[in-house]
Order: sequence, then structure tokens, then C-alpha cells
Amino acid sequence: MPVIKAVIFDLDDTLYPERAYAFSGFGAVATAFKDLLGDPAETTKQMERLFDSKHRRRVFNELLDRRGLPGDQQLIDRMIDTYRTHRPTITLHPDADRILTHLQGRYELGLISDGPSISQWAKIDALGLRSRLDEIIITSDLDPDYAKPHPAAFEQMAKRLDVEARQCVYVADNPAKDFIAPNALGWTTIQITRPDGIYTGLCAPDAAQAKRIIDTLDDLSKAL
Repeated sequence: MPVIKAVIFDLDDTLYPERAYAFSGFGAVATAFKDLLGDPAETTKQMERLFDSKHRRRVFNELLDRRGLPGDQQLIDRMIDTYRTHRPTITLHPDADRILTHLQGRYELGLISDGPSISQWAKIDALGLRSRLDEIIITSDLDPDYAKPHPAAFEQMAKRLDVEARQCVYVADNPAKDFIAPNALGWTTIQITRPDGIYTGLCAPDAAQAKRIIDTLDDLSKAL
């Protein structure tokens, strides 16, 4: 096995619970649009229930439909913008906090994540990750077409850290897209499976599967 020099993480549902960001955003939307939607606490709870239903991808649309309100695209866009630009109230998973502390100074540490730049950087700042990682790449900052499974972010990360592909590890949660590019490039890939993860239980073809699976980041040191 090659000597590992760099450990790169995904963000959402790898280092912190993604549903916590969603619920934080729902609270921000409920507060910003309280004149239209009414009591923010009740509106937030309703959006949380929709998130845990088949309407996860259309929470705002479904909310307006159920309230009998016109869901014109301009209003939906304003709600989405509020959601994406809010200052999130989120914290690292305890095992993520522990492993980052343990690995710092032992390996080069990085992060590769998809998603809107403004949202992802807000999460990164809320979690205090800038000072704990050597390199951070949000794929949309490189190019809108470079979201995973495009290999560009992984190639760029290895270049920035001055390491070979075979010396890199990628730790992520979504087998549908996270491991295709690093597998093809010769990285070691490790999937973290969390009970409350959005993609827990998702099946993927062989080329998309991680080479190893762990249930907690406390086991990552052994996997390395």
C-alpha cells in the first residue's frame, strides 16, 4: 500500500450533519417571510416535515401549495436565495472534530465539496474549518461544470498539496458521485456511513463504490 500523505474530506454529511444546515436554513426562511407565512416556529416545523418526505427537493414549492399561496418563481427564488445566503447554525460531528485534531500535522488535510459557493463557504466558516485544513476546493469556484464526479477538483487538490494521486485519500458519504473520480485517479477512497445521512443505504455501481467503508471517523486512522 502506498504511503498516504494527504487526507481530503467531503463536507456535507461527512464532517457535519447536512440536515442541520437544511433546518437552519428553514428557520431563516421562516423568519424572513413571516409576514407571508405566519408563525416562524410552525413554518419551520412544517418545512422540516417536508424535508423528511418525498418533497425534499421541493420544500418551498410544497409549502406554498399547502398554504394555498401562489408559488410564483420569483417568490421561490427569493426563498432559495435566503436559504443559501443565511448564516448557518451548525457544528461538526464530534468524531469529525476529533479526527481533524488527530490528523493535523500528520497529514496534509483538504476538503472538496460541491454546492453553491456562497453556501459552502458559509458552512466552512460556521464550522471553523479554514484554520484546520491546508486546502479547500468548492467545485463551483473552479467551474460550474466541475461538480463531482468530474476529476478536475481532485487533480487540482493533489497539485496544490504537491502529492501524488496514490498518496491521497478521499473520505465522503455519497456513493452516487463522490468516489468515481478519485477511484479512477488512483486515490484511496473511504465511505463514512452515518445513520442519519441523506445518502445512507444508497446503492451504486462498482466503479462508484469506495474501497473501504467505516461507520465513524474515529476508525479513520486505522483505515489509513
